[in-house]
Amino acid sequence: MTRRWLTSALCALALLATGSLGTASAAEGGRTPLRVTTRNLHLGADLAPVLAATTPQGLVAAVTAVWASVRATDFTERAEALADEIAESEPHLVGLQEAVLWRSQSPAGPGSATHVEYDFLRILLDELAARGKHYAAVGVSVGSDFEATRSTPGGLQDIRLTDRDVLLARTDLPARAFSVAHARAARFRDHVPVCRPALGCPPGPAVKSERGWVSADVTLRGRTARVVTTRLEPAAPAVQEAQAAELLAGPLDTKLPTVLLGDLNSAADGVGATPATATRSYDRLLAAGFQDVWTANRHRPRTPGFTCCRTPELRNAASGLTQRIDYVLFRGKINALTAELVGETAADRTPSGLWPSDHAGVTSALRLG
Repeated sequence: MTRRWLTSALCALALLATGSLGTASAAEGGRTPLRVTTRNLHLGADLAPVLAATTPQGLVAAVTAVWASVRATDFTERAEALADEIAESEPHLVGLQEAVLWRSQSPAGPGSATHVEYDFLRILLDELAARGKHYAAVGVSVGSDFEATRSTPGGLQDIRLTDRDVLLARTDLPARAFSVAHARAARFRDHVPVCRPALGCPPGPAVKSERGWVSADVTLRGRTARVVTTRLEPAAPAVQEAQAAELLAGPLDTKLPTVLLGDLNSAADGVGATPATATRSYDRLLAAGFQDVWTANRHRPRTPGFTCCRTPELRNAASGLTQRIDYVLFRGKINALTAELVGETAADRTPSGLWPSDHAGVTSALRLG
């Protein structure tokens, strides 16, 4: 029996004793709830020094440091903790952000790097399968795709980062109980141009920081809802807010009950906000009729629910979460039954002391009306 399961069981018993919950079937209206999780996986490093490099030598040094951080925050180890989280809560759907693909090319040279170093999505799916849990990606949105050079004892090597947002769904349930249809993935039209002075900003295709979204219509026991996952731009508030508007005019523009999973990089109520997260994206989604499971779930203790952010190295002693930017939002005929953080306590760290991510995740049970 895990610590988290025991805590959840004790909370449920306490609610039963006070009459706040009644019975599990009463809380869920006698229906199976839709269980969802949003999880930022953390790409493994801080890219700011790469984007700030002003000379070719500085760029190589920055990429070398980034790759050292990616190795030190070893995703193969962190994926075990992340898979434990998912296996424990067994969500029907998981929205993943920063499910990156790291590739290399040795020696550095023309063409794009193709040798896979870390495929976060494949590693996580393999860990879930090892636990007897059956998930598949029903949609993948490919965003930024950067490549630059690092130094190694044997010479120069190209390192390539491909960012992805992913919607995972369970594949072990009969279609009459749970099914997924109309999966779509796209990039936002609004994005941030990136010019690395160390490369001289040459003519040709622009280097861009791009984000995207994935959506699907899911049917649980005859009731259908649309589920969307995304990660909004953290570096440019105006671009981020334009992306939120694009969501509202795009995949969220539906008469179906709707669930939005994601790292919105927009702080709830401005609490703990940094200049980058003091944006209106969260408020605009609420103004469009969305509710937040963290504030809508009346049975949840009133705690801040902070999800961000730890140091990029993932070894800070304290949790270090000071703001809430990761969300499960919902609109339409949906009731929030539960809301819980995952990956937020010291017990969730890996054996070597790594946090599973620089974010905590949010998992929720929703009753479809």
